[in-house]
Amino acid sequence: MDDFDYDLPIERIAQTPIEPRDSARLLVSLGRGSIEHRLVRDLPSFLRPGDVIVLNETKVIPARLALRKPTGGAVEVLLVDLVSPPELPDCPEPQQRAWKALVKPSRKVPPGTRLQPGPGLAVEIGAHLGGGQRHVRLLDPVSNEPLGLDLEQSELNRHGVLPLPPYITTALNDQTRYQTTFAKTPGSAAAPTAGLHFTAELLDRCRDAGATIHTVELCVGLDTFRPVSVDRPEDHEIHSERFRVSEATLQACLEARAKGGRVFAIGTTSVRALESAAASRSLEGRTRLFIYGDYQFRVVDVLLTNFHLPRSSLLLLVHAFAGERWRDLYEEAKRFEYRFLSFGDALLLGAAKGV
Repeated sequence: MDDFDYDLPIERIAQTPIEPRDSARLLVSLGRGSIEHRLVRDLPSFLRPGDVIVLNETKVIPARLALRKPTGGAVEVLLVDLVSPPELPDCPEPQQRAWKALVKPSRKVPPGTRLQPGPGLAVEIGAHLGGGQRHVRLLDPVSNEPLGLDLEQSELNRHGVLPLPPYITTALNDQTRYQTTFAKTPGSAAAPTAGLHFTAELLDRCRDAGATIHTVELCVGLDTFRPVSVDRPEDHEIHSERFRVSEATLQACLEARAKGGRVFAIGTTSVRALESAAASRSLEGRTRLFIYGDYQFRVVDVLLTNFHLPRSSLLLLVHAFAGERWRDLYEEAKRFEYRFLSFGDALLLGAAKGV
């Protein structure tokens, strides 16, 4: 992992989103040795008729809850992933869903503790899962029954806040700026940040350039919040995430490439969804696909992504896709004062080898 470390000055970490969305800078490297400094709004100029653009339409849920124990002590719960009943063999009722969550301070909250943010919602803390993770259930505080999906979403909207990454310390006045303009399906604990740069107008201009727009879903989970802590990438245990790729999306990608078009994946999450579908031959489910090293890409030709944290699984994916030139590109971005991480600028990369 030392090979995937780099110096990230704190002043390069973007604290607020840029306005308008598509005015973010775009460092372009579609071939070996080629570098251009452009803006995200220039993306249509790199498109050709027959290209396909794939967006992750997952929606960030207000997953961070400030709660109180019956004794009055403060507890923070960050919902990370909705768990299906097969992962909960001790569930007394199969319809009782639960979440994996990060709980602080976890060691001071025994299993069975009932927490509340206010009327309408109770959060029951369950088993320890290691690393500060717990199973939690969202309950009606009167009936003690699990909330249905619609009511659960309503109560989270009422009591929760969007879980900005810990490196963003400036308050976000407009919560919609941590959602993509095309977000549709609630379920993510973090935004697919490359998609934050897109406006409806920019997508229309991409269509005018001859590209078609397709979507996938990948619910962003725990690995977004956790750096790789082992010494070797192959020892990292990546967490599973829910994904869905429609047959129409996958077919459009494969047909475009067969006819000489290219697949532009917007964000590493779109890459993982597409590559998971192609590798597993399953269009939906949970994926533990860990893209690093000499991974052979099956679908994606071009990647638009933000600049990622040192020693992160996302940076490992960028290296697998772009090769060793990632380091030169990151140094170029620092030299020209690009903004890094979730609210930062973007990088447009061509694959280092054929897919």
